[in-house]
Amino acid sequence: MKKSNSIVRGVLLLAMIMLFSGFVCAEEDVAVYTIGDTTGDWGFPSPYGHYSRGPGYIRMSLIFDTLVWKDQNGFVPALAESWQMDGDDAYVFNLRKNATWNDGERFTAGDVVFTVDYIKQHPYQWVNSEPIKKAEALDEHTVKIYLNHSYAPFLDMVAGTLPILPEHIYKSVSDPTKFQDEKALVGTGPYKLVNYDKAQGTYLYEAYEGYYLGAPRVKQLKFVKVSSEMAAAALEKGDVDAIGVPAEAVEKLKKENFVVLSSPRDGITKIMVNHKKEPFSDARIRQALYYAIDRQALVDNALRGFGIIAGPGLFAPDSEWYNPDVEQYKYDPSKAEDLMSEMGYSKEGQYFSKNGTALEIEMLVTSTNERVGEMIRQQLDGAGFKVTLRSVDSKTLDSLVGEWSFDLALNSHGGMGGDPEILNRIIGEGYTFNSARYAADQKLNDLLDREVSEMDPEKRKELVAEVQAVYAQDLPALPLYYSNSYWAHDGLVDMYYTKRGVANGIPIAQNKLSFV
Repeated sequence: MKKSNSIVRGVLLLAMIMLFSGFVCAEEDVAVYTIGDTTGDWGFPSPYGHYSRGPGYIRMSLIFDTLVWKDQNGFVPALAESWQMDGDDAYVFNLRKNATWNDGERFTAGDVVFTVDYIKQHPYQWVNSEPIKKAEALDEHTVKIYLNHSYAPFLDMVAGTLPILPEHIYKSVSDPTKFQDEKALVGTGPYKLVNYDKAQGTYLYEAYEGYYLGAPRVKQLKFVKVSSEMAAAALEKGDVDAIGVPAEAVEKLKKENFVVLSSPRDGITKIMVNHKKEPFSDARIRQALYYAIDRQALVDNALRGFGIIAGPGLFAPDSEWYNPDVEQYKYDPSKAEDLMSEMGYSKEGQYFSKNGTALEIEMLVTSTNERVGEMIRQQLDGAGFKVTLRSVDSKTLDSLVGEWSFDLALNSHGGMGGDPEILNRIIGEGYTFNSARYAADQKLNDLLDREVSEMDPEKRKELVAEVQAVYAQDLPALPLYYSNSYWAHDGLVDMYYTKRGVANGIPIAQNKLSFV
């Protein structure tokens, strides 16, 4: 009996030591957690209302859940407690029995079936519904999703990305893009929206106490707009708990005991090219432009060494998918001149011209990448390309690229650290402004179709390598570099970069599980 009492006393003493040394503070509730963001507004946080970039999806994902999710180690259950494949073209999901919508209604298999049917009528920007044949409720808590063909990235790109909609709300909504009242935000996720100020770029969420994983630890979650120049200072002053910070601030913040996370190489910067417009429809001019750009100099100078060049096949050299056996396009303005000569251009004075008309090119940039744009302009100018920069806000740039109202545009996006299905979304037609939307090479598009359908991992890797080889010849967009990015926080919650990115590969350290 004395031995048992001593064990109990020892356990209690250890618990007290851990409590006062801060080891269990991560389990305490957090009243308000504030995240800084340099852009601010990412759209109304409903599935069809958020802006088509990663932060917009993140805002929405706090309210709406998917069938499966990912944490820092890989897939974890979400609305589905478990799942299994049924052959190569079907999945069975066993759903949670305790999940409810934040208006109190019960979540059932019918909601999943409804969502799959709904996105076929109303395409959701982040999920390709083509591989999905149908969904069937086997009972109230079991759903089977049939595919039209094998689709290797199904868990990442569909089950882990598609927000499930409440049938009792959305069944009467004919245009979900214009549905932006309170009912549009009825989800099964851990949070409810309290306030959204589009002009200020602020969001305020409160915990949904009925969440199936338990009431979230963070009771209120705020997003506020902070300029990149003030990011580190805002963290140091306690105005925010977490924010993306410039590389130059990292060492100082570490010394001040902030937690600094280094992003995996997910975010690529590239030059979008209007290949539907002459002379850019000719692959030779795209190759010439690429030869005339010193990518390593951009990394060394514009990024101050905090980055790595992108391969001509889109992936970074340190990616598991990278194919080194493609034309590397090492900086060589003389090769650019040879290619331009093949196309009938010659230098009259400093710049290329044809039939007495100078080739003039406009490149779109934003305020955040003007410095890089100016370096590229100078490099191209030295090679004989007359380029002018036009600075616009990011949403205008995306809109102009989407409408094909541009020559060149400097663009950055994430997702490159996720499933290689990203190649389909940034090369193929039918996608957003982040995609080259390139249909001119049937071989390339056939390879993209085969790559996502191949279930054998080794054979799929070979196809991904072949995609890169063909892409590197066509260059419908010009891959430049991957910049290092850093996320800093005060340690109040455990933030991390999700394995292969949030949902379909978003490289942002704001996984909602950190707040739950």
